[in-house]
Amino acid sequence: MLFNSWGDLGRVLLVGTLAYAALVLILRISGKRTLSKMNAFDFVVTVALGSTLASTILSEGTSLAEGVLALALLIGLQFAITWLSVRSSAFQSLIKAKPTLVYYRGGFLEDAMTEQRVTTEEVRSAVRKQGLSQMEAVEAVVLETDGTFTVLEGMEGDERHDALANVAGADALDSLDEGDTHDPIAR
Repeated sequence: MLFNSWGDLGRVLLVGTLAYAALVLILRISGKRTLSKMNAFDFVVTVALGSTLASTILSEGTSLAEGVLALALLIGLQFAITWLSVRSSAFQSLIKAKPTLVYYRGGFLEDAMTEQRVTTEEVRSAVRKQGLSQMEAVEAVVLETDGTFTVLEGMEGDERHDALANVAGADALDSLDEGDTHDPIAR
């Protein structure tokens, strides 16, 4: 069916505009963190927001008030979850994954890479995107919670990167520094 009625089109235009405006207003009130760089939890919330907006616009069985309330509920729950995760490390570890070390001082950490479903080609690509042409110039590569890679360039002597604090696998770096090339991540 290509066309039902002009009334249906008018409803989509009116409700769509109002629901969209309500979503933008609610997002603006909720703050920058609501749709920041996404981890898995944020991705689910974003997909749910899109689905709710689409249902509000296209479903005649869903009123504008119900749709706006559903959008506000999702954003309110996301706000509460992030508020709790900032204040409780136990809650944060329940909700969010830890970044994972996948390369360190010349060695790919194959167990961690397998667990995270990362290939050596992806790690090398991240290094190239950083503008580096040699893996020897890389101190470490971390798979972040949002799926991006962070490349840390080499450093002088035995200095440690405090940026590796709270990264899965970084606590076992001493064994790698002493010549052990096995993956330090034991799960």
